[in-house]
Amino acid sequence: MKTHELHVESGQRLDAYIANEIDDLSRSHAAKLIDQGAVTVNGQVVTLKKHKLKVGDQVEVTMPEAEVLDVKAENIPLDIVYEDDHLMVVYKPAGMVVHPAPGNYTGTLVNALMYHTEKLSEINGVKRPGIVHRIDKDTSGLLMVAKTNQAHQSLADQLKAHTIERSYIAIVHGRINENKGTVDAPIARNPKDRLKMGIVAGGKEAVTHFEVLERYKNYTYISCQLETGRTHQIRVHMAYIKHPLLGDPLYGVKNPKIKYEGQLLHAKSLGFIHPVTGEKMYFDTEVPELFEVMFKKIKGVEGGR
Repeated sequence: MKTHELHVESGQRLDAYIANEIDDLSRSHAAKLIDQGAVTVNGQVVTLKKHKLKVGDQVEVTMPEAEVLDVKAENIPLDIVYEDDHLMVVYKPAGMVVHPAPGNYTGTLVNALMYHTEKLSEINGVKRPGIVHRIDKDTSGLLMVAKTNQAHQSLADQLKAHTIERSYIAIVHGRINENKGTVDAPIARNPKDRLKMGIVAGGKEAVTHFEVLERYKNYTYISCQLETGRTHQIRVHMAYIKHPLLGDPLYGVKNPKIKYEGQLLHAKSLGFIHPVTGEKMYFDTEVPELFEVMFKKIKGVEGGR
């Protein structure tokens, strides 16, 4: 069993609050835990999903042991950018899932990592050995992988402290007129569609900085720097300011002139402090060929900029 101790900082429904606070927990799963008596508020079991929380309430959620999955090592090519005894930096291609999940237990980055090395951190359990942070299936780019629990904890602490440098590039719909901007809007699971995240009052703090790299008539090429790392953060934030990512199947434009299945988003650079040596590590990648193809397609459709 695993217990989550939560300290309420804003009043909201119990099921919504739990889903917002615990990663990868849907609102329906939160409701089921409440029904099962696995949730207490200020030490008392609460079985009412719509129970209204108050600031200062103490919530405890007891999670059942996760299903033990038989995750197998697979001989899948890995693009390793850096590796030592403590950590790795790998390049994940678009189309690859980071870790196994129900209905998708093979072909993931984790399966490939397990074949490459037997030394992976155990902090995130059998489904996510070594995984410190994730990027979406259709997002390409750089990921940190921890080989030891010590390295994992250090990298996770750096993420929590917002000291890790993460820069992304993206192509978005619409022409952004300002050169730079910041989106500061809380993100949580969309209460109307559990497959999506959204801007939700009382959600987790989320801050994205963006800068225009190139403008077209109806599209903009941007870079984004993350202060926080919420699920779908860049995709949600850019859609929120009416500039959704080109190709985004969840938050994008319906029936776009330029069609592509999968958001045009790439984790281009990554910077952090090495957990053991204290050295500043920085890694950068080239602009993916797919982006160059899309730039040409945009110019072809628009007839120039």
